[in-house]
Amino acid sequence: MRARIGTLDLDVDLAGDEAPVAVVGPNGSGKTSLLRIVAGALPALAGKIVVNDVVLYDSESAVDLPIEQRRIGYVPQGFGLFPHLPVIENVLFGLSNQAPPPSRDERIRHAMAMLAALGCTALADRMPGQLSGGEQQRVALARALVIEPRLLLLDEPLAALDATSRRSVRAVLAERLGQLRRPSIVVTHDVRDVEALGAGVYVLEGGRVAQRGSVAELRANPASDFVAEFVRA
Repeated sequence: MRARIGTLDLDVDLAGDEAPVAVVGPNGSGKTSLLRIVAGALPALAGKIVVNDVVLYDSESAVDLPIEQRRIGYVPQGFGLFPHLPVIENVLFGLSNQAPPPSRDERIRHAMAMLAALGCTALADRMPGQLSGGEQQRVALARALVIEPRLLLLDEPLAALDATSRRSVRAVLAERLGQLRRPSIVVTHDVRDVEALGAGVYVLEGGRVAQRGSVAELRANPASDFVAEFVRA
């Protein structure tokens, strides 16, 4: 993925058979905005975004693909499930804007297959408010993955969980991402998430990439006080 937005120039080599990439940085460094702009949920003012050689946005050539054409799986902070819809309808929503639209029976088959892949078929008729944090996370992943995205974006996927749940769900997330083999970018504030996922790290500071590397490389040579504090957490 190549994202050149304003002063930010982020070039990430992603492949489905590799570990996710983690994006970290201080509050206000642009992590969430970056994901939302790539997903198409937030307009970019200028720049260019290319994923797998597909131009999603280019201000110079006036290209700006709508969300439904970008095929980006996006799991926002707090998971973003619709509280008034059962799990199956939440997952079906991810397929609602496909063109040409598949039949409802076909969409249900796809949705149930993805729920099965994530081990939550039994949750299909339950409401989000009846789910644990880990179950909500898996449903949100199912909704993001059911469109067969070219890129998966996860914004603080564990931040909404308590410390006990976070440890167990972190392990499940690492396992699922390894099995699903989708290019993934994870925003997190916790170095333990990065280590569990085996992710390479891109540090955003002041709207630019201040450092990149493995956790071990960042520990050995932190480029800023933020990096030193992050890897020490």
